[in-house]
Amino acid sequence: MTISKYNTFCKDLFNYSRRISSICLIGKTPLGAEYPIRIQSMTNTDTNDVEASVSQAIRMIESGAEYVRLTAQGKNEAENLKFIKASLLEKGYETPLVADIHFNPEAATIAAQYVDKIRVNPGNFVDKRANLDGSVYSDEMYQEGFAKIRSKFIPLLNICKEYKTAIRIGTNHGSLSDRVMSRYGDTPQGMVESTLEFLRICKEESFSNVVISIKSSNTVVMVKTVRLLVSEMNKEELYFPLHLGVTEAGEGEDGRIKSAVGTAALLNDGLGDTIRISLTEDPEVESPVGRKMVDYILEKEGHAPIESPLCLDVNLYEFYKRSTQKVANIGGGNQAIVIADCSLDKCFSSDFPEQIGYKMNADSFEWEKSDLAADYIYINGLDPAIRDFPEELGFIVDSECWEEAFLYSERVQPLFSSDAFFQNDLSAFNSDVHFISCEYSNLTEAFIEKLKTDPKAVLLCESKHQNTFAEQRAFVFKLIQFNCKTPVVFHLLFNENKLEDLQLKSACDFGPLFIDGLGTGICLNNIGDISREDINATAFGILQAARVRTSKTEFVSCPGCGRTLFDLQEVVSEVKQRCAHLSHLKIGVMGCIVNGPGEMGDVDYGYVGAGIGRVSLYKSQKVIKKNILSEDAIEELIQIIKDNGDWKDVK
Repeated sequence: MTISKYNTFCKDLFNYSRRISSICLIGKTPLGAEYPIRIQSMTNTDTNDVEASVSQAIRMIESGAEYVRLTAQGKNEAENLKFIKASLLEKGYETPLVADIHFNPEAATIAAQYVDKIRVNPGNFVDKRANLDGSVYSDEMYQEGFAKIRSKFIPLLNICKEYKTAIRIGTNHGSLSDRVMSRYGDTPQGMVESTLEFLRICKEESFSNVVISIKSSNTVVMVKTVRLLVSEMNKEELYFPLHLGVTEAGEGEDGRIKSAVGTAALLNDGLGDTIRISLTEDPEVESPVGRKMVDYILEKEGHAPIESPLCLDVNLYEFYKRSTQKVANIGGGNQAIVIADCSLDKCFSSDFPEQIGYKMNADSFEWEKSDLAADYIYINGLDPAIRDFPEELGFIVDSECWEEAFLYSERVQPLFSSDAFFQNDLSAFNSDVHFISCEYSNLTEAFIEKLKTDPKAVLLCESKHQNTFAEQRAFVFKLIQFNCKTPVVFHLLFNENKLEDLQLKSACDFGPLFIDGLGTGICLNNIGDISREDINATAFGILQAARVRTSKTEFVSCPGCGRTLFDLQEVVSEVKQRCAHLSHLKIGVMGCIVNGPGEMGDVDYGYVGAGIGRVSLYKSQKVIKKNILSEDAIEELIQIIKDNGDWKDVK
């Protein structure tokens, strides 16, 4: 693999080093190259309200935002940025301001005179948004559309040169143009080409004060597309800095885990110069979350070298999934499993299964498995209580205890140390699975060859390395090198007392491995003051965010901005309360039409703001009800779900 000084990934995929980009000058806070990874956020106030916007911006700055973005949907909002900027400077705040532009080149030319950076969206800056009707553009029509972009964009670049204003080319999955969609469809290639059209103009006009973002609410699409973009930029010798983020990530636990899974997949590979965590919460909440994530990734800098496997010809720009053999309910075509690591627990109470997702039926007094129920528990020893545990729950015990534990339950599987596996004949263990605890250093060629002869083997991949993600990635790639199809369950132990810290750190380490299709299961444990229920929910949340196992309703919701004309947080809260039991569905709640209709392509049903007191409801990207009263919208949404046969009553 050829590596330039503008390396696409870390030098060999397994040792962290940050991609070196060009520099983007944004006020007094430059971006890219060897400058720190910057944290930013966006207001959700009306940009015409100077006092509210300034007050919120100050709260965001004091919480850690290094750039503050405001929406400028029209000329009035763009003009008002001048007064917001002046007020902040008067109060002693020099944090760069960014104007968010959609649909309105004239607003961009105004805003560029007052702020430090403007964001333009290639999907709607000049082109019309996709109408999803299968439009066809001839080559001549396609080029005419691009010429129109040049006619509007080059004058904007000239204004930005005059006022020393930076530009972000911000492409969103949910707002590709009709022209680009007609040729590339709703694909990463379409998002990349939409971005490159604008970057080529920047290069031709010698405008280098540029930063790029490509975002999606789908973590796999987001990661795949950014990797593809960097690959294509390298070919054209474009090295602009990258802004990262999972758009419409949602709120609470889901928003944090989803953001960490997608963003960390790129940060771990050395990509990214600034990030935003898009939460459906108050904007000042976002920057501290982003700072924690970045700081955790940067702890990997200067780590002890990881010996690289030899198979470096794998193209991670494309979605990659490792093929494995099927062992019981693990690997093959099975969904990723969850193992609850209870090896540090001394004993188990009779209600322990409730802590890992099982529910007692009040009528039959039988255990029932919920969508958030662990598949196995690992107990470091023997506890006779397991004979009363749910029938669908598997047990893992150290191999020395297996024979006695097997007397209490035939669902007990042995866990071998790597040495015990390698040195002994396991034919006496008539279990369904041979779990093997293993670190990267154990993977000798001889060890792997023995693995290949055991059809029951499942590896529990452990790492205590400073860069656990990279070592566990190397672990799987070494198996690939020797064509070993043994399933791998990733196992990590954390020491956290705050749930948010565990969510972010575990999602940063585990999530990218599943994004790349390298794992068949997750085993998460924590030493600290965090409940077993929360640890279990975090494991399932990581798998869902990486799109390898769905265990609950997925809610796609934007953070809101000055375009949002309803209480987004309140609506999201009510929709979640009413629909949280619909674990087979994805439901979107979007503040406005900028990304709303486009992002509905990734959900089953959607609620999109359409104006003051008005909402449009979608089934995927099809509008079912348009411009209905907002006070009726949630009931109408539920009725649409029922009419389409997707509603389930709460049990």
